[in-house]
Amino acid sequence: MLPVKNGVGPSVVGLPKNDAKDESAQWRTITDFLVERFPAIPRATWLQRMADGDVEDEFGVAVTAERPYQGHIRVYYYRDLEVEERIPFDEVILHQDEHLIVVDKPHFLPVTPSGKYLQETVLVRLKRKLGLDDLVPIHRIDRDTAGLVLFSVQPQTRDAYQALFRERAVNKTYHAIAPWNPTNRFPIQYESRLDEDKSAGRGFMTQCEVAGTPNSLTHIDVLQIKGDWAKYRLKPVTGKRHQLRVHMNALGLPIKGDGIYPVLTPEGQIDYANPLQLLAKSIEWRDPITHAWRQFDSSFELLL
Repeated sequence: MLPVKNGVGPSVVGLPKNDAKDESAQWRTITDFLVERFPAIPRATWLQRMADGDVEDEFGVAVTAERPYQGHIRVYYYRDLEVEERIPFDEVILHQDEHLIVVDKPHFLPVTPSGKYLQETVLVRLKRKLGLDDLVPIHRIDRDTAGLVLFSVQPQTRDAYQALFRERAVNKTYHAIAPWNPTNRFPIQYESRLDEDKSAGRGFMTQCEVAGTPNSLTHIDVLQIKGDWAKYRLKPVTGKRHQLRVHMNALGLPIKGDGIYPVLTPEGQIDYANPLQLLAKSIEWRDPITHAWRQFDSSFELLL
């Protein structure tokens, strides 16, 4: 398999069976399949990648421009972006040992590559800075959210730390700025069932509340009140996508600066002066390797 290159590991795509009974499903070459599978990537880009030796199959054999199509194999390649603007905020390493790296992530910086973000992600920046090709995030927070993220350094102990999140053995505390409504009685234990929002015009990653057995739970309390705004402490028990943002919005308390709930901001309209006021403030757990109690706090603060 292709090695990590410039901090970026290879992407992979599986080649399906080439059904001879369906002419529309026939590909003469692997190049033809890739061009059809990824219509946003021109054929010339694939040819250049192949010429640079940046496309291989799962056996380490180079994929060339005229290599015949072969189903039921995996092809590895490097993603790249012609233009990627630098995000003008830097991550801060709070802790590093042989097993873990704890990072304080700024607003707007994604944790992992996706879509139009590749080099400008915490993972790729760290790989390039530290030379740790096996680095993997143990959990993630939204690009819009600031605060703590844990990364696993070595594969041998990775599952032990990932199990903490699967078993809900990690205590996470978030801070958020949202409107103050004196009619709400705190603390609140808010639960609901979250699912993908399939409404027209909503992004494919947005969530909504639906009928059914709750699959998300958040403990919410007030830390500070100032006029029409308040700082809240949010402690998610579950870890559903956008859970805190959806729960606060459902209470009539949309988080300040939220570009998704309740109103979806058009793609590309990023206002660096108006970040989402949501912060992964602290995290604590019993370490599965050392058995010591570990706790970290973000250096960022949300101000009323």
